[in-house]
Amino acid sequence: MTLLLLLLLAVGFVSFKFILPLQESAEKNGPDTAPRDFALQTDAALTLPDPQPALTQKVPNPLGNLYWGELHVHTTESFDARLFGTTLTIEDAYRFAKGEPLENVSGEVMQLTRPLDFVAITDHAEGFGTVTHCDEEGLTISERIACWLAFEPNPQIFQILTERVRGKAAPGDSSKPAGIYQPKPRRSPKPGAFPTCRFGERALERCLNNAIEDWSRYVELADAYYEPGELTTLIGYEFSPGLPEQGKHHRNVIFRSNKVPEKAISSLDVPNAIELWKALDASCGQGCDFITMPHNANKAWGLMYSRFTWDGKPYTEADWRLRQQHEPLAEIFQIKGAQECTLGVGATDEECAFEQVFEPCEPGESYGCASQTSFVRQGLKVGLELEQEFGFNPLQTGFIAATDSHNANPGDVEEWDFPGAIGAVTSSAARRLRETEEGRPAYKTPLKFNTSGGLVAVWAPENTREAIFDALARRESYATSGPRIAMRFYGNWNLDESALSKPDLIAALSREAVPMGGVLREQPTLTEQGNTSPTFFVWAVGDPLDAPLQRLQMVKGWIDDNGETHEQVTDIACSDGAQVDTRTGRCPDNGASVDLNTCRFSEGSGARELKTIWRDPDFQPNQSAFYYVRALMNPTCRWSTYDAIRLGRAPDPRVPATIRERAWTSPIWIEGGADQ
Repeated sequence: MTLLLLLLLAVGFVSFKFILPLQESAEKNGPDTAPRDFALQTDAALTLPDPQPALTQKVPNPLGNLYWGELHVHTTESFDARLFGTTLTIEDAYRFAKGEPLENVSGEVMQLTRPLDFVAITDHAEGFGTVTHCDEEGLTISERIACWLAFEPNPQIFQILTERVRGKAAPGDSSKPAGIYQPKPRRSPKPGAFPTCRFGERALERCLNNAIEDWSRYVELADAYYEPGELTTLIGYEFSPGLPEQGKHHRNVIFRSNKVPEKAISSLDVPNAIELWKALDASCGQGCDFITMPHNANKAWGLMYSRFTWDGKPYTEADWRLRQQHEPLAEIFQIKGAQECTLGVGATDEECAFEQVFEPCEPGESYGCASQTSFVRQGLKVGLELEQEFGFNPLQTGFIAATDSHNANPGDVEEWDFPGAIGAVTSSAARRLRETEEGRPAYKTPLKFNTSGGLVAVWAPENTREAIFDALARRESYATSGPRIAMRFYGNWNLDESALSKPDLIAALSREAVPMGGVLREQPTLTEQGNTSPTFFVWAVGDPLDAPLQRLQMVKGWIDDNGETHEQVTDIACSDGAQVDTRTGRCPDNGASVDLNTCRFSEGSGARELKTIWRDPDFQPNQSAFYYVRALMNPTCRWSTYDAIRLGRAPDPRVPATIRERAWTSPIWIEGGADQ
């Protein structure tokens, strides 16, 4: 009787702890019930643009062609995407990038309005080789169970499997540096953290060999879909070490050619970015060039731009040199929020409220909140401080944007056609608009947590792997929150308004100025115009399929003689013939509006093109500084408003009904005498 009672209690515990949550999760988020939710929506009230043909620029242009791409997307090869219900493959993702329609797990048809020029499929390297053997015969019961877990689409299983890898965060300690919130050094997980690599004969060795095979297949597929001039397929992957409480200090690794290491080095091999750079340097070989790009600085719990590593040790000069050499870019925007800046955390700029996920950290908080060293703009300011300390700036970081979609749909960023980003969990509209349960962090809800993601644009002479990679490496790239806003940004010491009328303007600027991502090193004592202030040429052309531009802003950061950093945001060009208010540094409101019943935006205001020359009136000689441009559009509907219309609802008041889409150029730096 006692034995029976214990057995019943054990069954009850397992059911309560595992089976019931799995069933609940499958009903709410599973692929089997996704078509039911998809049937609730209709596009009848919306007018959406038709897909456009590809506009390929095949003729090489030494002054640069503009190419649009995506460098961060996942397919069913990523274990989290697979557990979220995604079944679309690497091949599907490449076809999607070329403009082909795909149907996702709920039945929503996904298709780019305009095909991409370049793409990198960046599945998690940690999953390479872990399930390759699962279709083999003769598996043990343990192996079969582990493989079933790996292929059973259920977010709850993903949570269970990753919890032991990420661990739990220790209580915050305000006396410790940013990002240091555990009393003991972290330890990197081993391949055996995955159940499929723990069971069976020589399980770890098998997973290692399979990982090499999987990576080789990636390279072969990228080569097969590479069409120079049409679609450039860059070879890459994601390096994904976990932090407690779903934190991240992830990087994407992108290669210049098909000369790559034998194995994609993951966080199962090395624990952090510093060791990643060292391992790649050691394994890359002749002709193997790579760059890394961090993302979700906002979810790195202060680590991304901290002076301390993942385990609490200070960065050494050698560490900073490695970062400078290999990490020229960072994601400033993706589905998990904007990472430029946020209000209340070292920034007062009102546009820093754009698509934010986290509230500022309270005293003692160290995760699930926003800290200064979690945002790119602060990282740029930290770089100015490091320049004074070491004589070089290791954080001269350019910008890209991406999706981080786990739906195998690279570049699918339009607000009007957002299909979610994580399989069945966010498809369809009813699931995307679902609010988080009581007591769970707000950043875990799609409604608040998800944006539609962004795109990266580069200026390159031609659409080839080498040309696109080189443009990224020299930071001649910029980011948008989705729209295809064309932008040019140059800096020099003596530009004036007459430059705007030159017939060979871009050619002249290419000879006489530095483009976005560049560094102004030669600082004259006196120009012919009698000043020593840098001048900048800014040119933005709006997306022809989207709302007009509203204004251009210059974002400046600098360091003073006392070593204190500062930032300032100034409007530099206004639409509709308006002038910048000299008291506020802002353009007047142009009155643009949006009909929230149809998402039609007003056509009577805004500009299709804004062009200007701007001189910094406050520049001090020998001052280190950075400048980047932010282009703002007229307001349009946020994706959540489109989905509300599809479901016949009013927009949810807990999130903005409209969005002010934008672009961010990579910065131009002024070096104040650093030894380079």
